[in-house]
Amino acid sequence: MTGSKPKPQRIAFAGYAPVHFLCFLPVYRQLVNDPRVEVFLSGGFRKGKGENATYSSEGFYDPFPVDQSKVIPVEQLAQEDFDVLVCAHLSDAFFPRHVKKTIQIFHGVSFKNLAVREKALRYDLLCLPGRYHADLYRQNGLLRDNSSTFLITGFPKVDALVNGELDRAETLRNLGIDPALPTALFAPTGEKHNALESMGIEVIWRIAQAGTWNLLVKPHDHPKNKINWFEELAPLQNDRIKIVKDLDVVPLLNAADLLITDASSVAVEYTLLDRPIIFLDVPKMLKKVTERAPSLDLDTYGRKIGTVVKKPSTIVAALDASRECQIRKTMARHVFHRPGHASKSVAGVVLHAAGLEPNIPEGVELITGDGDRSSPLTQQQEQIGPTPNL
Repeated sequence: MTGSKPKPQRIAFAGYAPVHFLCFLPVYRQLVNDPRVEVFLSGGFRKGKGENATYSSEGFYDPFPVDQSKVIPVEQLAQEDFDVLVCAHLSDAFFPRHVKKTIQIFHGVSFKNLAVREKALRYDLLCLPGRYHADLYRQNGLLRDNSSTFLITGFPKVDALVNGELDRAETLRNLGIDPALPTALFAPTGEKHNALESMGIEVIWRIAQAGTWNLLVKPHDHPKNKINWFEELAPLQNDRIKIVKDLDVVPLLNAADLLITDASSVAVEYTLLDRPIIFLDVPKMLKKVTERAPSLDLDTYGRKIGTVVKKPSTIVAALDASRECQIRKTMARHVFHRPGHASKSVAGVVLHAAGLEPNIPEGVELITGDGDRSSPLTQQQEQIGPTPNL
């Protein structure tokens, strides 16, 4: 007589911004058809701050290919038990009533390094994008043997940039853009005083006037200042200038021949393609970030992976300048572990945490607090020259 079928392990994911789920989506695709697990989704649009914040899941997961019957409100999540919770943010607002293991997969690799903080240690397992972040955790005294388990898994969000599944021409045609022209992507961070707020409108206007480039503009999906950029920038749209509402920046990165940004994670993600990067100078924003980001790192790589443009009048010349930059390849190797394989690796970590796989996946590195605590970043800094400016 055969035994009853084992009950699936309950996996929960929760986030409060679309980018949080986009970081989990490649992992979700790996897990959702595994009969050993049942994947639930929670969180939602955040309103308010701190203890007064509320979250609405209504419509939050509508843009994504998910099983809507598995979307549950935050209030329900807090009243149920799960085997594994996965998050791509550092908030503790979405912890279930009881959970056996918690996993942090992070949602950004910006040189702001806001992911490198003590509060990350509330999670049982930390899935680090690569060796660079492991170095930073050790350098800041956060890599402790008696706290979280540190795993170098890679960063699932960017697997699609290197595994050949994206089609540049198709992406541009779907946006109504001529693939024959060179295309730039303008994707600022969501911090106050970002590049779109400080000089973005004039930059877009000057590129439009030049007429030699396509330009995709992707405003941040949850900026600190609640400005409706789709309304503000609508008058600048034409056959070559498109304001993009798509939530997923990865196909846009793949389609772009050049990236314009300020301090967004997209700059680091774009190093996997080894294409030119322009940083619009945002000194006021960087000063503010420094006050709350003790691991801000402008010395190892920072804006050295591209050219800094200080005023809009030089943007067109910067677009047309040729930029060879070996440091982009160096940064990509340091930040991203086994790009193209991270989704499978993180899914394997989830299954291991759920007790369904005996070992962590092959290719995932376990990092401990033992060994040399001096920062390997120093060696990287010595090899890197100054940042070009225009």
